[in-house]
Order: sequence, then C-alpha cells, then structure tokens
Amino acid sequence: MLQAVTWATFSGIFTRMPISRREFTASLAGAMGVAALGPGHLVAGTPADPCHLPAPVQALGNLTGGIAPITDAERRQRIEQAQRLMQELGISAIVVEPGTSMVYYTAVSWSPSERTFAVVIPARGEPSWVCPGFEEARARELIRFGTDVRVWQEDENPFRVIAGILRDRGLGKVGLEEQVRFFVQDGLRKEAPSVELVSATPVTAGCRMHKSAAELALMQRASDITIAAFKAAFATLQEGMTQYDLQNNMLAALTRVGGSDPWALVGFGQYSAFPHGSVQPQQLRVGDIVLLDSGCALEGYQSDITRTTVFGKPSARQTEIWNLERRAQDAAFAAAQVGRPCESVDAAARKVLTDAGFGPDYRLPGLPHRTGHGIGMDGHEWTYFVRGNTTPIAPGMCFSDEPMIAIYGEFGIRLEDCLYITGDGPRFFSQQSAAIDRPFG
Repeated sequence: MLQAVTWATFSGIFTRMPISRREFTASLAGAMGVAALGPGHLVAGTPADPCHLPAPVQALGNLTGGIAPITDAERRQRIEQAQRLMQELGISAIVVEPGTSMVYYTAVSWSPSERTFAVVIPARGEPSWVCPGFEEARARELIRFGTDVRVWQEDENPFRVIAGILRDRGLGKVGLEEQVRFFVQDGLRKEAPSVELVSATPVTAGCRMHKSAAELALMQRASDITIAAFKAAFATLQEGMTQYDLQNNMLAALTRVGGSDPWALVGFGQYSAFPHGSVQPQQLRVGDIVLLDSGCALEGYQSDITRTTVFGKPSARQTEIWNLERRAQDAAFAAAQVGRPCESVDAAARKVLTDAGFGPDYRLPGLPHRTGHGIGMDGHEWTYFVRGNTTPIAPGMCFSDEPMIAIYGEFGIRLEDCLYITGDGPRFFSQQSAAIDRPFG
C-alpha cells in the first residue's frame, strides 16, 4: 500500500512545466518561419512524406504487437488507491477536469473547452460526472465508472451543478487536480463558499508516481521502439542536411514503429548546447556534434531518450566532454536508491561536473537544468531529481537521467535514459550509450 503524501512534498519549486517538449518543438518552427527553411524543408514537427522515406526509415515496421493495454480492473484499483489517500489526508473528494489524470483514473479522454466537463471522485462511493446537456449521450458512451451524470444547459451554471454534488454527498474539503483551470476553481468557490478547496496533488501524484507492472511494461516497449527509431534516424545522417531533415526522419521512424504523438528536438554543432533546441538554421558538417532528443507514446505512456554523437571522427575535446557526461549520468543512476531523497541524485551528478571544473550550480558552462524528471503518462510529471526535493525514492517511480553539459559557442552533450525503481534499486529502460561513436551500446 502506498504511503500518504503530504502537501509539503509538492510545494515550492516543484511546479509542473507549462509547456511540453512536443509543444516546444512545434513552437520552434513558428519562430523560425517557413521561409527561412528554404525550398523543400518541412515545418518542424511535421513528419516526412511517407512515400519518399530514407531507406533505413522505410525498412522499419510496426513493433507494438502483443502489448497489453491498461485494464478497467487496474483503473478501479487506482480509484480505490486515490480514495485511501483521500481518507488518510482528510480530503472528502477530488475534482478532475479533462486531461491525463482523468484518463488515468477513468479512461475518459475529453477535449477541454469553455464548457465544463468534470468528474468528482469522492473518498467513498462512486464517481459523479458533470457534463454539458447536449453532450450527455456521448459522455455516457465513454463513462465506465459511476452512473451519476449531472448535466447543465447552455444558460445554466455548471459550477452550481458541481456544488450540488458536493452538497448532496456532504463533502466539505475538496481537492482540485493541478490542471483544473482558474475559472472552474473560481466558479466553484462562488457556488460552494463553505467548501474548503485544497490541492489534490498529494492524491493524484501520490497514485501516478508509483507505476504498476502493466505500466512499466508499456513504458519498456515505448523505450524499445524509440531506440529502434533512433538507429534508423541516425543512419540517415548526411552532410548538408538540416536539423529539420533529421527531425522529420525521426518523426517518420517513430510513426513506422507504432509510436503515437512522436516528437523530436535536434541540435547540430554549437546549437547542441541549447537544451531544447535553437531556431537558427543548421546544416550538418563533418565533425559536428549531433544531439537528438526524442520520444513517443504507446497506449498513453511516454518514452524520452537523448543520444549525442558526432558526424565523422570525434575530436579529443568532444570525447573528453562526452565521457564526463557519461560519468555524471552513471553517478546519478548509482545514487537513485530506495529511501534516498530525490535531490541526492541531482547532487551526485552535479558533483561529478563541478569536480571537473563546470558550474557550480546552474552556471554555464555546466549543467543548466535539473538532472531528471518523472515520466509516465506525461513526459514530465511528478516527481523530480532536483535540489530541494526531499521526496524519498520508492519502488515503481520512473525518472529520466539526463545531466547535460552545455558549453555555449562550442557544443553540448546530453545522454538521457529513463529508469524505474525496483526494490533492489534502479533499472534503465534503455541501454546506455557506450561511447561517443557508439550511441547504442
């Protein structure tokens, strides 16, 4: 049984990222402008023409056969675990809008809009739903947990309907899932002024941080197919290609192996120092560092891997920094032991780099960001390998391990593999890179 999670675990700097890498990838193209790419180049985030793929990509096939989706029985267990946590924390219900947590608990995928659609999961009993009246039939097709579906018409107040559920069930202290929008919070506060509204994060993150065997199996397969796509994309490297050529080849490769929602970030040469890519036009030259950060989803579970190599023969300087980065990644992995605070992992990686003359702290040249993030149904989710996070590492937690070295004006090196925690310590989903010229072991 999971331990209760206190709000202190999630306060302060441990906020969710407002933009995903996938969203950032698309934004790069907008900032760049299509015209700047030149004739024949696709907008960032757009897959290559499936009829004219490079041979290594064309040779790929779907690798998702035999996967086992999450069952409703497991989702029922998730709801029950949330209810146990609510009871331990003195929370009488949580309110969840459309998004990852709604899918996690109920399998209902719904596009958020100005029309409020929400589920109220009480500490005891079945969930209740709030739905626009004209969407009731579609909602009932999707809803698998709970039969109490309350509708509101276009000229009615949906927050009064939510307040009615709370009143009817005698619910007083209500947690709001972290993606509940302000207008929903504000409307509910006005319609239910006696209800104490608190964060539901200790409940939702308290469940989602700890992956089941079924979740880990999906994440393992997502990682496996991503590595297959990496190998094909790296086989397409050629002098003169742009970062968007490689990006598009990677997106196409991920699609062919069966990945959903593929994304990719690419940096060549000095632009590999930009942690999430640069809008500057880049053409690959012999001797350039190549950094590719990419992933996809499989049955809603994410992969996130970065490989850094060199196009051509690596220099002594490139090899030296690559080897240092690998030592920092190894130190983080070794520190990720059950019971130790998450911040100790960041400290271990950062010490390797500081001892080598980089940093200190987040100063450049050095490691400009945290060592790792949680991963699961979201690419970035609770909890994080970052200074100040005292959350104890526990079995079932999943993280990225990516202590980058950024040297602006020269190059950057990032090796990123995701890991999961077992009772005996950490395990990688993917095999680490063996050397700068052997990115796949």
